[in-house]
Amino acid sequence: MPTDLYRSPVPEQLWARIREEFGLPSLEQVHERLSGVRENPEPMMRQLVRVFIGEEGTYCPGYQFRPDLTLEPAVVALFERALELRIPHNYFALWMMAPSPALQGTRPVDLRRSGKASVLQAALEKTFLESAA
Repeated sequence: MPTDLYRSPVPEQLWARIREEFGLPSLEQVHERLSGVRENPEPMMRQLVRVFIGEEGTYCPGYQFRPDLTLEPAVVALFERALELRIPHNYFALWMMAPSPALQGTRPVDLRRSGKASVLQAALEKTFLESAA
C-alpha cells in the first residue's frame, strides 16, 4: 500500500463501498434511530465515527454498530486512539477499509469483532506514525 495513501484525498469510491457493505447513514438518521431506542442518545452520539463527504454532509459508517445499535467496542477504542494521534476522521475510515500490511493484508474492519483490539491498535499506530515520518 502506498505510504502517501493517507496524505492524498480520500478516494470517492470509499464512501460507496462502505455504504454497500455496512451502510452509511447520515448523522441525522443515526440520531433519529438512537432516539427511538435510548432515552438520551447524546453520550453515544459523541463516540461516533463520523465522516465528512464534500457538500453531502456528515455520515456514520455502519461498521461501528452492532445489530442492536450499540457501538462496537473495538471501533470505539480505535477511534479514540485515532483522535489522540490527530488522525482525521475520513482517513480513519479509509484505514478501517483498506488492506493493512501491518495486519498481513487483512482489513481492520474485518477484525473488529476478533478480540484482537491490541493488534488493531498497534496496526493503527504503525500505519499512521510511519506515514507521518
